[in-house]
Amino acid sequence: MNGPGTTGADVPGSPDDVRGAGQAGGLPGVARTSPVGRLAATVERLRREVRAAQAEADGRALIELAKGILVERLGCGPAQAARQLTELAGQAKVSQLQLAVEIIDQAAHDRLSEVTSAFLSATAERPPDGDALAVRLRAAESGALAAGDTQAVADSLLQHALTPLGAVAVAIWAADADGSLSLAGSAGFSAGEARRWRYVPPGVATMARRALSDRTAQWAGSLADTGLPSIGHADHPDGGRVAVPAGSGGRIHGVMEIVWPSVLEPQPPQVVRQIEALAELCSHTLETHAPPADGQDVRGTADVCELIDLVDGLHDPTLVLVPQLDGEGRLADFRIRHVNGRFLDPAGRPRGTVHGALLLEAYPLAAGESGLFRCVERVYATGEPFRARRMDLTALVDQVPLSAVADINVSRHGGCVLLIWRIEDETARLASLLQHAQRLGRIGGFEENLLTGETIWNETLFDLYGRSPADAPVPLEELAAHAHPDDAVTIGRFLRTVLHHHRPATAAFRLRRPDGVTRHIRVVAEPVPDADDRLFAVRGAYQDISAQHWTEVALAVTRDQLAHTEQQAHERNRLTLQLQHAIMPPDRTPLRAPGLDAAVRYRPAETEQLVGGDWYDAVVLSSGLVLLCVGDVAGHGIEAATSMVVLRNALRGLAVTGAGPGQLLSWLNIVAHHLTGGVTATAVVGLYDPHRRVLRWARAGHLPPVLVRDADATPLPLLKGILLGAVPEATFAEDEVQLEVHDTLLMYTDGLVERRDRSVEVSLRQLLTAARTTSGTLDQQLDRLLTYSRSDTDDDTCIVGIRVE
Repeated sequence: MNGPGTTGADVPGSPDDVRGAGQAGGLPGVARTSPVGRLAATVERLRREVRAAQAEADGRALIELAKGILVERLGCGPAQAARQLTELAGQAKVSQLQLAVEIIDQAAHDRLSEVTSAFLSATAERPPDGDALAVRLRAAESGALAAGDTQAVADSLLQHALTPLGAVAVAIWAADADGSLSLAGSAGFSAGEARRWRYVPPGVATMARRALSDRTAQWAGSLADTGLPSIGHADHPDGGRVAVPAGSGGRIHGVMEIVWPSVLEPQPPQVVRQIEALAELCSHTLETHAPPADGQDVRGTADVCELIDLVDGLHDPTLVLVPQLDGEGRLADFRIRHVNGRFLDPAGRPRGTVHGALLLEAYPLAAGESGLFRCVERVYATGEPFRARRMDLTALVDQVPLSAVADINVSRHGGCVLLIWRIEDETARLASLLQHAQRLGRIGGFEENLLTGETIWNETLFDLYGRSPADAPVPLEELAAHAHPDDAVTIGRFLRTVLHHHRPATAAFRLRRPDGVTRHIRVVAEPVPDADDRLFAVRGAYQDISAQHWTEVALAVTRDQLAHTEQQAHERNRLTLQLQHAIMPPDRTPLRAPGLDAAVRYRPAETEQLVGGDWYDAVVLSSGLVLLCVGDVAGHGIEAATSMVVLRNALRGLAVTGAGPGQLLSWLNIVAHHLTGGVTATAVVGLYDPHRRVLRWARAGHLPPVLVRDADATPLPLLKGILLGAVPEATFAEDEVQLEVHDTLLMYTDGLVERRDRSVEVSLRQLLTAARTTSGTLDQQLDRLLTYSRSDTDDDTCIVGIRVE
């Protein structure tokens, strides 16, 4: 039955709405007339009526709660409160359910009312679904609080609050003390999926695990984006996910995970706060050990008493901490409820000074970003134990920080936190450091009493000697018996210095161990006099220097090999330069031909290791034509130089056939590919006819020649031609250039223009600018080009120039 003044239309999903929907839509007319169709329509109608009845029951619960508030506020009876609610709803022109939710929000001032207020204030006008949001949240709260278990809470949240947000499933995880997760309730997932995910062991990475570890909500557009598995990943792999920690009072009891069917876009702040409020609702059913309220004494509770008894039996300094909440129920600090008898304070304060104090009062510097308080807070929130070695503990006494280094162990037991620390003893720590240093340095110490004959070794020294600790140590006077015979003189000099002259001494010798292994050892010893300045003991150390010895031997061998290699490299470079200079001397007499002034320049690389394969040639053939060419063999060293000699001489021999430059390059390509071990090279070849003043030329992957006429310098056209040796056979295009009197033609290798920091096109433009200056002789012009070349690759450079007279 409805409450006074209420109708089914006041509650969303009422039977009236269901009947209208059933008549208007659903099955087609033909299907509704068949027996199966009528049965399906009846089942659908009954299902809607059940949902409507559930919604109406939830609405009645909220209306009855609002009536109770009016009874308390107005001091009236239930009947008068019902009439008052009806009159107020009529005056406000809203349903009784919407008015009831507003009354509950105003009276509660809780998280749900804050979410609703923030949602309504987000726009200047009241949004049309603002009241529906308030109703959904209060209905979800009513169902959660009235539910007998977490499964019923999951069903209520999905039905009332999450489905309107587009979600299709929800899982509520309970966080256990060992860091594992248990599926306390779920809705929207199949029974088989819920069974498969009923338990998640500690350390397994899931969306819920990440939210629990980070203690913040984890939003993902789709589960696939996270790379983490979770419940329902097979059904909705591309669906959106959010996992929100569910807790209160600073302690996290579990995680609420929501699933959307498709990719989830970023949500507005109002929806984010709504989901956080729903997670807080889940924490009420997940909570098993509620933390004590602020100021509440837990001294008499059974769990704390048992924990104190346990702590008193531990051998390590231990503190029992209980949470302290502020007025709004948030975690503010931890009170030191108990310290056991082995407690050691970093500042040396007695137990009574620390007992009963707040953790941040006793140790204020623990509130740092990565300090002790953060660790305790995290353990209390998540239940996961924390362990750390060598953490700094700092206490503030009279404004002076006093620190100690300790191993930390923090764990949660019910509503309390157990803090164990083991403060390092400085003497023990230094002894441990010394022991590790001796072990790493392979150093063994000894002390020998000359009066009693007693010799003491440490463990490392027994290991160096290859002897068991049960064996007797070797005294200094017997040292020669355990050393290589060739070191007897060195050991004798060492013993005389220490035992007879009473001076510190050191010696290096070869130790022969019982297992047949020989080790290189350095021994250092000093005499220890008594009060009368008489020698009564000797102490010192042995160090295994075998690795150092063999390193020195290896370095000596390496130095010898390096010197030999450097000698070979120097000789190789010298032969390469001699070969190169024999073929192409750097200083060459200019070539003279009728009506032509020709000059060549060759500049070798400054670094001998970079001797390359640049070459040039300028010779008058028997036919009267002038052969002009420059080329560059890939690589450096003797191989490049010998390949250059082969190509240069081959071109000279092929030129006497009278073939054109294109044919000469085709033959030269065969030589480079088959006869020189598969080298590659670039080249420009030209044949100049002094009588006709015509130059026929061709190129093979090389920069084209530059023509300087009057005050202008331009490169010749870029003819087709692949580099030499790249393919077995190739053809090369030719071109003719008609030269005029005073024209200058320049052929060059890339060593003239190549730079590391700019392109060849930029360097070529700079060369053209320098080549426009034609004052002086041809030799002067070539020298000027070499002088002002901006190349920085330290490569060989060749230039061939002709000037028509």
